[in-house]
Amino acid sequence: MPESSCVSPVFKYLGLVPYETTWRAMQRFTDERDDQTRDEIWLLEHPPVFTLGMNGKPEHVLAAGEIPVVEIDRGGQVTYHGPGQLVVYALLDLRRHKLGVRELVMALENAIINTVSAWGIKAEARRSAPGVYVAGRKLASVGLRIRRGCSYHGLAFNVDMDLQPFQRINPCGYQGLEVVDLTTLGVTSTVQLVAQTMAPKLLDALALQGPVEWSSTEKSVPAHRM
Repeated sequence: MPESSCVSPVFKYLGLVPYETTWRAMQRFTDERDDQTRDEIWLLEHPPVFTLGMNGKPEHVLAAGEIPVVEIDRGGQVTYHGPGQLVVYALLDLRRHKLGVRELVMALENAIINTVSAWGIKAEARRSAPGVYVAGRKLASVGLRIRRGCSYHGLAFNVDMDLQPFQRINPCGYQGLEVVDLTTLGVTSTVQLVAQTMAPKLLDALALQGPVEWSSTEKSVPAHRM
C-alpha cells in the first residue's frame, strides 16, 4: 500500500451505543463531509442486533428470536453485534488516501492479525471470504459501504461476548461456520483495552504516519452528527 502524507484520522471511543442511531450518524457524516473534513474512526459496542447486508438473504437468519434484524446498506450477508464485541467504523476519504476498497479491507484485516499476534495467536485472512480467522473459526467480520468516494461501516472483532446468537444465523452466509472470540482463545481483556491496542496497528496497516489521536471518551455518538 502506498505511504500516505495525509493527516491521520481521529479515533473516537463511543462506548455502548444503539445500532440504528449510529448507522444513521455514519450516513450523515459521509453525506455532509467535504474535501477538508478530517477522517474519523469510531470504536464502540452495540446492544444485541443482527444486521443484514444489501445482498443478504433473509433465509440466513435462522431464528432471530428477541434480537432485532436490521437491513442495512453495507456489503455482505448477515452478522451479529453484541456487547463484548469491538466494532470499528472507518469513516475515510479513500480518494485522499489513494485507497481502493480491497486495500481498505486488507488493512482492516491486517490490523486485527497484527494485534492478536502479540498474544501469540496466529490469524489469517481469506480472499474469498473477508474477515479474520483462527484455525478456521471466524474472529472478525468486515463489511463496508463506499459513497461519494468515502467509506463507512467497517469491522466487528469478537473480544469477550456471548457467542450463542451466532448459532441463530449462518454467519456471513456460511452454514455451520464456527465463530470465536479472544476469551475463548485464552486472552483476557476488555473491549476498550483491545481498541487502544489495535488503534496504532490500524494506522500502520493504512500506512499513515503520526501518533494515535483520541477524542474525548464520550459515551454516545457525537451530538452534532445526530
